[in-house]
Amino acid sequence: MTELTVPELSLVVLIGATGSGKSVFGRTHFAPTEVISSDFCRGLVADDENDQSVSAAAFDVLHYIAGKRLALGKLTVIDATNVQPDMRKQLVALAREHDVLPVAIVLDLPDRLSIDRNAARPDRDFGAHVVRHQRDLLRRGLRSLNKEGFRHVHVLRSEAEVDAVTITRTKLYNDLRTETGPFDVIGDIHGCRAELESLLTELGYRISHDPVGARHPEGRRAVFVGDLVDRGPDTPGVLRLVMGMVAAGTALCVSGNHEAKLLRALRGRDVRVTHGLAESLAQLGEESEEFRAEVERFIDGLISHYVLDGGRLVVCHAGLIEAYQGRASRRVRDFALYGQSTGETDEFGLPIRYPWANEYRGKAMVLYGHTPVPAPEWVNNTLCLDTGCVFGGRLTALRYPERALVSVPASAVHYQPTKPFPVNPTAEPGEASRRDPDVLDIGDVTGQRVVQTRNHGRLTIRADNAAAALEVMSRFAIDPRWLLYLPPTMSPVATNKKGDLLEHPEQAFEQYRSDGVGAVLCEEKHMGSRAVALVCKDEAAARARFGAPGEAIGAIWTRTGRPFFNPDLTGQLLDRLRAAIAKAGLFAELDADWLLFDAELLPWSVKAEDLLRGQYASVGAAARAALPAATDVLRQAAAAGLDVTDLLARTEARQANAEAFTAAYRRYCWPTDGLDGVRIAPFQLLAAGSATFETEQHDWHLAIADRLVEADPETFTPTRRCLVDTSDPESTGAGVRWWTELTEGGGEGMVVKPLANLTRGKRGLVQPGLKVRGREYLRIIYGPDYTEPANLDRLRERGLGLKRSLATREYALGLEAIDRAARGEPLWRVHECVFAVLALESEPVDPRL
Repeated sequence: MTELTVPELSLVVLIGATGSGKSVFGRTHFAPTEVISSDFCRGLVADDENDQSVSAAAFDVLHYIAGKRLALGKLTVIDATNVQPDMRKQLVALAREHDVLPVAIVLDLPDRLSIDRNAARPDRDFGAHVVRHQRDLLRRGLRSLNKEGFRHVHVLRSEAEVDAVTITRTKLYNDLRTETGPFDVIGDIHGCRAELESLLTELGYRISHDPVGARHPEGRRAVFVGDLVDRGPDTPGVLRLVMGMVAAGTALCVSGNHEAKLLRALRGRDVRVTHGLAESLAQLGEESEEFRAEVERFIDGLISHYVLDGGRLVVCHAGLIEAYQGRASRRVRDFALYGQSTGETDEFGLPIRYPWANEYRGKAMVLYGHTPVPAPEWVNNTLCLDTGCVFGGRLTALRYPERALVSVPASAVHYQPTKPFPVNPTAEPGEASRRDPDVLDIGDVTGQRVVQTRNHGRLTIRADNAAAALEVMSRFAIDPRWLLYLPPTMSPVATNKKGDLLEHPEQAFEQYRSDGVGAVLCEEKHMGSRAVALVCKDEAAARARFGAPGEAIGAIWTRTGRPFFNPDLTGQLLDRLRAAIAKAGLFAELDADWLLFDAELLPWSVKAEDLLRGQYASVGAAARAALPAATDVLRQAAAAGLDVTDLLARTEARQANAEAFTAAYRRYCWPTDGLDGVRIAPFQLLAAGSATFETEQHDWHLAIADRLVEADPETFTPTRRCLVDTSDPESTGAGVRWWTELTEGGGEGMVVKPLANLTRGKRGLVQPGLKVRGREYLRIIYGPDYTEPANLDRLRERGLGLKRSLATREYALGLEAIDRAARGEPLWRVHECVFAVLALESEPVDPRL
């Protein structure tokens, strides 16, 4: 077997004459979606894959599709002859544009093989001269493929070699997403060995001298942002310690610009001996030749950046924009080592750096150094850890994921900076400023935006939708420090096509069955108002985590982020919730000082009283006033011998429908006085402290709810449920009967959810829930006469595609928001997801769905 290595993120270019087997090779070793064929693109353009006259347009299409895939971080394979240098040049340029590695796989097979294969295909009557010309071009270009920019070149010269190939996809050196920490990320050291040892000791590491290194008893690892060398008093000592830790696996290290320059100097390159390089060369000159060679190998092996913890953390020397994270190219390395310069210099002759962090909106936390600052300052989820130790400042580390700063003061001013450095030697560790949690920048939410989610990729929020959400959020919403989550809309089940039921459970079971979901949980759908409740253990926890707006211990809000009650009533209800949570033992069991619930607040009339009075009650009252009188007149006319039979029947049916309509909405309303009569039906625990629970089964969540009901049955109401196996007709039949009993007994209906909670199917995220509403409840939604055959026929044409898309996107955004909140990310990061949910709500979707 012949193993060919291909980076996981790369542009693979197949090169070979027509008939050499490139398409078969592509189909054999890569997924169909990964291979883009020039023939296929000709077919797209001209309906004929062999129409050479449209090759220019076809390659435009090919490059466009490849560019879109590479932008999304997808491996892409180009299936074309690619024997012309100009064609390869365009593909190498495309790879560089997207900062991925170009790989060449060459099928340099004998002419006769390709000629015979083409002869066997009537659509490939190219003639032998075409193959020979292409092979001639290929051979002339083989030696120059590396010079053209291909980072890996694999050449196969026989059918046997082709048949023996296996493709191994290798991770990029910077891809350490499987490494989850915990980490201690340490800023620029610049030869300050004594301070480094002090900081490591403060962080809990145990330093050894034979062999030289340091190890943390709890398994933490240090990550160095580069610039270990130059300027300071002991560059060799710093290198020994860091090299020992890296070799032992107790540390990671990326390259800084000073390491890059030192490497060139050690190799005898012509470099300017400035900015502390002289000190490093002099100190290393006193070391053995063997040690200098070891240093050279170590620095040569340092890479530009690491992507860690599932993509949540990026460590580099000078910073890195999101588009470059996890990529590999010269410009990525240059940005990571040197940052982005404006091309200007300041009055001290130093380059003016472009403030990339001010515009950063990436999902990953970026920790870096390079430009010394008096104290670390959080800027859009980025943090510079270079606090100028060599200039008399401090040496600083950030504990990750705790986000705790630890620093030690410099023992002296070891090097006089070119530009005056404002030293604050008395600053306490963690005294860094960060973006005020009480302030949100309007620029975070205005205009068209793209929000990256873990579960559904990138989601676009249109500018007009954002403007609509801004109106609601700025005028009516609760304090944003509480607002960690907005619940998603929920799609109804597929429309039932028979009988007088518009929705039926069987469609829900069929939908999940087709998605590969075997077990579903049917939950009673309470006719109330969707409510989110955030409850803190005590006032101290509310202040420490949320700033305790209004001196409250939490908040309760609607689907659009508005409060249900005035502050006094909210406070009373929160006290009840907190007492029940404490009595149920949840604060202690979950080791959390705040909990976030998704729930229904009953009755419906608490929030919808104006809607009831202005719309439903008025419709019902008008119908009940007019229709009985009309019925009486028509009955009199019939008694007098007039033929009004059909009109009388229709009017009597409308009168019955009006009575049913009134009874339907009244069923969900009852009088309340303050909190008397108000009930809460929790159905999901979203988060608690630093944990989220989207992967816990729904019966686990309802068991939590049952404990709250038991703790305070006056405030909490239970949610009935029924477990169904979608592959078992007896089980689905039982589910249908359960729903029928609910709805015929006056219930709204049920929500069918995958028992496993967060679930992925063949097409991505499975719908988190499908609501199946009863016949009489839908009368409220669609009007008294919706059950008439003509109306039902019209309603059965309703489209659900946009509603389901909206439900999936809002669900992913909600999960992203609570994940960011649980991880302690800045408020703007949480709020951009919450705001996006509200923005999507202004999309033009039928509100009755």
